[in-house]
Order: sequence, then structure tokens, then C-alpha cells
Amino acid sequence: MEQTVLTNVHEGVGTLTLNRPQVMNAFNGELVTALTQGLEAMAADPAVRTVVLTGSGKAFSAGGDLGFLTQINDPAAAREFIGAVGRLVTLMADMKKPVIAMVNGVAAGAGFNLALAADIVFCAQSARFAQSFAKVGLIPDCGGFYLLPRLVGMHKAKELMFTADLLDAAAALKLGLVNAVYDDAVLKDETYRFAARLAQGAPVALGLIKTMVNRSLELDLPDSLELEASLQALCLQSGDYREGVAAFREKRSPRFEGK
Repeated sequence: MEQTVLTNVHEGVGTLTLNRPQVMNAFNGELVTALTQGLEAMAADPAVRTVVLTGSGKAFSAGGDLGFLTQINDPAAAREFIGAVGRLVTLMADMKKPVIAMVNGVAAGAGFNLALAADIVFCAQSARFAQSFAKVGLIPDCGGFYLLPRLVGMHKAKELMFTADLLDAAAALKLGLVNAVYDDAVLKDETYRFAARLAQGAPVALGLIKTMVNRSLELDLPDSLELEASLQALCLQSGDYREGVAAFREKRSPRFEGK
């Protein structure tokens, strides 16, 4: 049986590829389980410094597989599946490593929100985005209610969710949903060039930066200052800090080990 998620690790960059191209990489139980396991493995693997998430074929992900979802008739089973989908967002947020979504095509429904859960989003010129849930009588899941309003504001988030309108890559960039748009032919090269750069960064510092930024909207200024003081104290005791200072003084590239 063909794997629903392909995994690869090369020179500090781990790649997870959704691999159901015949249904535009739509989520079913098997894919969600495989992606969960893939994210857990990448988070635990010291050889992985940065993770790239993408899709096979012409789509990133069309979201939930309607053929699979219509077979779920038990409310408890439905809640369990949607909960498992939501756990993907938690795994991506909690991972102490940068996650880059390489959106190579359509990102709709939960596929759209999965991309938003990444730390960096690069997309192809041909990419299209839609909060498509309302078209089939559903509400956003996969963290959409948390992620989208924080990126585009309350009113725009409601508009996109109410209407399920399709956004092209230029509109997604203008709204701040993606970091950059690249021609389809160079998306992969540009994404992995950036991923390699992050993989050479200081793992301790990058992980703590991710944690702080993810919590920034939950903390008031005094709490933020207190937490940054504690975390910076940890950084100042790290081997990465000592290596960074030595490399700066010796005018060479640092060799961070994540210690």
C-alpha cells in the first residue's frame, strides 16, 4: 500500500509530503495518523533542524476527504477524528524547530489551516487558498478559528469563513497569509534554500524564539519581559551562544550543535 505521508531527512532538513495526490492530498484517518507520527518523529530527531511540509502532485491539501467524512456517522467518532486533526496544529506549534509550509497548489479547508499552522509559508504562483467549510455546511477546523483572525483580523476572517471565497497567491501575500510567492518552477529550490539557512541556525535560540512569538498575544508586557529574561539567561549559558560569539570574533560561520 502506498504511504500517505512520505518522509525524508537531508542535511538537517526534514520533509513531510502529504501523498494522496489522487484526491488532492485530502485528509482521511490514515493520512492524519501518518502525519501525526511524522511530526512526532521529526520533533524527536536531533538530526532534523527544520521541517518542510508539502503535498504530492498539484495540491498542498484540499482539506477533509468528503468521501471519508460522510462515512463517519457516530458523533463520538467524528469528534475523535476532528480532535486528531487539531492535534496536528498543536504538534507543529509545540515543535522546537521551524516548520515551513511549501504550498505547491490548492490549500483548502483544513489544508489551508494546516499551512497557517506553519512558522513560515511559501507558495507557488499557482497556489489557491479557501476556507471552504461553509460550502458543505461545516465550520473551520484544524485550528482555523485560532489562526486566521490573528493573521488577518476579525472582520476579514469572518468574510473568508462566511463566503469560502477563493484567494489567489497575490491576495494571500497581500493579506499576510504567506511570506513569499514564487514561480512554480523555483518554489522548491527557494524553499529548501531557506530551510537550509534555518538548519544552520542556533537550535536553542530558534526554538525559544518560536515559543515566545507563539505566546506573545497571550502575555502582557511585564510577563513577556519576565519570560524573556528567564529564557535569555538560558541562552547565555548555552554552547550555541559561546560558539556564536567565537565565530563572530574569528570571522567565520558558526557551527551550532543545539546545546
